[in-house]
Order: sequence, then C-alpha cells, then structure tokens
Amino acid sequence: MPTLIPLSQVEPALVEQLLDDAFGPDRHARTAYRIRDGMDWLEGLSFAALDDDDLLVGTIQCWPVALTDPEGRRHPLVMVGPVAVVPGLQGEGYGKALVAASLGAIDSGVDEGSMPMPQVLIGDESYYGRWGFSAVHTGKWHCPGPYDLARLLVRSYNPGVLPVEGMLGPWSPHLASDS
Repeated sequence: MPTLIPLSQVEPALVEQLLDDAFGPDRHARTAYRIRDGMDWLEGLSFAALDDDDLLVGTIQCWPVALTDPEGRRHPLVMVGPVAVVPGLQGEGYGKALVAASLGAIDSGVDEGSMPMPQVLIGDESYYGRWGFSAVHTGKWHCPGPYDLARLLVRSYNPGVLPVEGMLGPWSPHLASDS
C-alpha cells in the first residue's frame, strides 16, 4: 500500500527525474504542457506516492487552466496530470491511489451546496472513466497542439455549465473576463 504525501514535500529534482523516466525527456513538447504553460501546480491537489521503503514511485500534479469560449470568456478548470509512476511499477495501483487522492481533495474542498470546479485531462477514457471522466462534452474543444480528440476528457457534476466550444490554455486571473 503506497504512502501518499503532499508533492510539496518532495525535492523538485526528484519529481522531474520521475517525470522524465515515465514520459521521456521530450515530455515538455506535449500538448498538456502547452495548455498549462506558465502556471504553477496546485499544491493542495498534487501528491506523491512512496513505496514501503519510502522511495518516490509516483506523482500527480493538478494545474489551473481555462477554457476560453468563442466570445473570449474564460471558464476555469483544474487540469489533472501528469500522473507518473516509475515504469517498472506501473499497474501496481500507485496511479489509481494518486488520482483518487487528487480528486478526493478537489471534491472535499467544496463548500456544502456547491460543486467542484470541472476537471480536464488528456488520457484514456477506459482508465479515467471510473472517476467520471468522459469525452462526451469535449468534442468541440481545442488544444494548443496536437491531441487525440477521444483522449480529451472532462469530469463535471454539471456539464451544462461548460462551453460547448473553446480553446484550452493556462488560467491567469488577470486575463479573465469580467463577465
């Protein structure tokens, strides 16, 4: 059983090495990096998994992003991922534990009577669907780079609040529209 700790308690160089090991050193060219460009990950929603020897074996980061609709209004979302696990330990449950921890933190951080901010990720619906992620509402969403439309997933308790069409990119409150 993994031990989960806040990602902020892990040396950043160790996180970067794990991400390189899991995704390759060219990972910065991926579209997900363009979507969250210039943003810092959200500390309260990002975690690390340690094995029984307290070695870093997995991480998850969440990021503030926005979907900008055709009228220029920015709708805030939380981008979940990357979920990274040491290649030799993938399939051992570390990724599931990390995703569950982040989504649990998102869901529990909401005041009674309100809903959590929608979350977006690029991944396999067959894996992330167990947590309610789906491509059903992202068909007219766009990303700043190449992506597989079937892998652009959203999790929202009320998808009706999301724009039907828009471009994903970093969230910055000073860029947000007043409307």
